[in-house]
Amino acid sequence: MSTLRDRLWLWAHEAGAQNEHWGLPAPSRMTPTEAALYLGIPNVIMVVYGGKPEPPFDQHVLAMSPLKRVVWSIVGDSSSKRNDEKTDLEEVVGLAARFPNIAGAMMDDFFHEPNAAGAVARYSVEDLAGFRARLRAAARPLDLYVVLYANQLHLPVARHLEECDVATFWTWRAEDLAKLGESFARFEALAPKARKVLGCYLWDYGTRQPMPLALFQQQYHQGLTWLREGRIEGIIFVASCICDLRLDTVEWLRREMADLRE
Repeated sequence: MSTLRDRLWLWAHEAGAQNEHWGLPAPSRMTPTEAALYLGIPNVIMVVYGGKPEPPFDQHVLAMSPLKRVVWSIVGDSSSKRNDEKTDLEEVVGLAARFPNIAGAMMDDFFHEPNAAGAVARYSVEDLAGFRARLRAAARPLDLYVVLYANQLHLPVARHLEECDVATFWTWRAEDLAKLGESFARFEALAPKARKVLGCYLWDYGTRQPMPLALFQQQYHQGLTWLREGRIEGIIFVASCICDLRLDTVEWLRREMADLRE
């Protein structure tokens, strides 16, 4: 039987991936596995950031062997331009055959405002159907995950979301967490079939400032309520590469995880 801790995830990038970006107060040296163990979170979502790491990924995944579940990106963040032309789908399918903790494939920064061709996503609905079929045919079935931001709820992405197993929901700016209940209800209506996971930022990337601890705590406790009610199946914390910066949110979460008995 799974515990509440089993439903928690750490969003991860290579060590130092965000150094000198986002207004962070200092450089980080912490790896994804180190950060997960530091916080006491058993699962990691590893996402290519700025095109790094590049495949093959085996050495990176080997270091994650102590972790219970690992989801690896097939579409990295928006600065991972190589994933605009080609995904890392086959790499991730291959990892599943070699590493028993590989559990799924993530598509980060996937949706965008309509471009000149009218597209609102980095890949089409038909592409996603193909991705999902390929993941189903892996050494064991893998889930297809996608990122959706609260400020993207107006986009016509319902068909894309139908092709995803898990939709993760994010509020980019801390000040907008005041509307989390309303925006999450709209998310539920937009993606009625997908399993849902709530994303929680440990740093306010939207304003390049520290995440107010009270707002982080509020979102975390709301997430726990939704988790217990069955409205979501997990919570993700961002990001591994800031977990050694002595941030109030990180240190509070670490204490919370140490006391977690569910």
